[in-house]
Amino acid sequence: MLEMFGASLMPGRVSAAVITSEEEQTGLRTWEWTQAGISVQLVQRLPDQTRAFFQGRGFSSEEADSIAKACVFQMIFRNDGKHPIAYDMDDWMVGYRGERRPLLTRERWDDKWRDGETSQAARIAFRWSLLPTRQSFEPGDYNWCMTSFGLPPGESFDLSLIMTINGHVITSRIPAVTCAAEQMRN
Repeated sequence: MLEMFGASLMPGRVSAAVITSEEEQTGLRTWEWTQAGISVQLVQRLPDQTRAFFQGRGFSSEEADSIAKACVFQMIFRNDGKHPIAYDMDDWMVGYRGERRPLLTRERWDDKWRDGETSQAARIAFRWSLLPTRQSFEPGDYNWCMTSFGLPPGESFDLSLIMTINGHVITSRIPAVTCAAEQMRN
């Protein structure tokens, strides 16, 4: 499914495409935003996938469950365009039930665990698993990591993006992104 949404690029307006798809065998959905050779792809992760991943990296069952219930996606960020780009996820916003809220970045998770008993080794593994909060990409660069949106499984949200392309600030939106729901357990 292809949807076109406006994005502003100084000095005028341009269009960005959002393509949604569903993986036939798993039913997991993907949203891909593209503009000027840049793409941001969000791939649903099942909460159980996330639990298992983080338990395997030293998190307790309770800690891994907390992460899994915070709407984690695989994010693939590519610059196949002709110009350098930069982003700061502290500028990105989650639109949820009429409110705007920040993403759960590495630093926000660190704040949650500051007074807890999460081991240093687990925290380091977690930081390396999440997309960096701020990053610059030259043409041809890419990165893929997890991103956490801080919403319960099954909830939907709009993601507002802000990036700088070749010195120009652009804003855009990926609408109606849905966190993967919990699977029925037997």
